[in-house]
Amino acid sequence: MSAAPDDPGQGPGHTFVDPAEGRFRRAFLNELVAPRPIGWISTLDGAGRANLAPFSHFNVASSAPPIVMFSCNTPEDREQKDTLANVLETGEFVVNMASFGQKEAMIESSAPLPAGTDEFAAAGLTKLASRKVAAPRVAGAPAHMECRLWHVLHIKATTEVESDSHVVFGKVVGIHMRADLIDAQGRFKTVEAMPVARLGGIQYLSTTDIFELPPKFKRRS
Repeated sequence: MSAAPDDPGQGPGHTFVDPAEGRFRRAFLNELVAPRPIGWISTLDGAGRANLAPFSHFNVASSAPPIVMFSCNTPEDREQKDTLANVLETGEFVVNMASFGQKEAMIESSAPLPAGTDEFAAAGLTKLASRKVAAPRVAGAPAHMECRLWHVLHIKATTEVESDSHVVFGKVVGIHMRADLIDAQGRFKTVEAMPVARLGGIQYLSTTDIFELPPKFKRRS
């Protein structure tokens, strides 16, 4: 997989991988785009059955309007992941912060269980009622964001070895934060909440070495 010596733009010791060639692994992107925050998504299906699953392809898309997003690939055993199917059916979901103290339960909720199975029960988690959506929250999580479906972007496969993905955008309509994790200025104490992030493979991390880099230039308004 070594880069050719005369490959333009390649520094010494670099390896070049062309996604169109067989040497490309899907895992490369997960290993390079890291750490990634985990959105622990809870939903209900049309029959009121709860579902819970972690997604590391998750982030903020906009702060005003408040929009978050997560991406679902297409599983091998069904047309859509249960989370996506539930969101499309009900138009709602909750993002629960996955923290270090609940890491084992978070992993338990990622098991490929049959459709309709309650991952809350399977992982030994308690449900909390939400205020503005029907989907439940995870008890013990440091924070929760209640969301309503904003938009779904369908990313279609371009080759036979690829699979379709769907990017779900949700508008945050309510936020719950543990009171002891809010400082005197009203800011959330992210470090103390110890959110879990995903690296490559089975590697995860939580908040450890924190440093600040003050901006050197004034931001444009």
